[in-house]
Amino acid sequence: DPWEIERMKKSSQIVRDTLKKLRELVKPGISTKELDFVAEDYIKSQDATPGFKGLYGFPSTVCASVDSEVVHGVPNNKKLEEGQILSIDVGAIYKGYYGDHARTFPVGQISASAKKLLDVTEQSLHIGIKSTKPGNRIGDIGHSIQDYVESNGFAVVRDLVGHGIGESLHEDPQIPNFGIKGTGDIIKEGMCFAIEPMVAMNSYEVFTEKDDWTICTKDGSLAAHFEHTVTITNNGAKILTK
Repeated sequence: DPWEIERMKKSSQIVRDTLKKLRELVKPGISTKELDFVAEDYIKSQDATPGFKGLYGFPSTVCASVDSEVVHGVPNNKKLEEGQILSIDVGAIYKGYYGDHARTFPVGQISASAKKLLDVTEQSLHIGIKSTKPGNRIGDIGHSIQDYVESNGFAVVRDLVGHGIGESLHEDPQIPNFGIKGTGDIIKEGMCFAIEPMVAMNSYEVFTEKDDWTICTKDGSLAAHFEHTVTITNNGAKILTK
């Protein structure tokens, strides 16, 4: 309903502005724990609640994933180093509704290959969003993302997916970043999705670290992650976290 989407728009703007603040701080010498404190303080200052902290037992406000860590990295006191890449995923709840947003940032100067990985992953998100319109199917989203990513020589992570979003962070349907055109649920006006390509430099195979949270590429290659929360209008997808 429109009033629900208004609340999601607010929570989505809060996570958008959280990442804007963190973007200014991501540089060599800062720890992901410090970034986590900034994020939590800001979200609470906006009359919202961190969406990840405590969810399924997760200990922090943001997921902070470095280099080969794909997603769900737990913030720690280790200092970031020049040339690394850092994926930050953040959620917020405003009046019962979630917003979810992720970006991958360079830490200082990064290699040309790492920059290409970031650029392709971000562009694949926007290509996926263009496929998200009434009458299309969920498989159309993943197909468009996969086609673009693989044509650039990278791999779409398959064990992790986007999702519906609303009063819960993770709702049906699941939205893979790969797939076959014309398959899956029909996309309808009023639906809300978190679309989030996760892209690896080489192989899409992943494993979970001993902390039971951090998911990494098996071959140790770099991975990037970009995510927007969108709602479906009769004109297509509207990005709430833009």
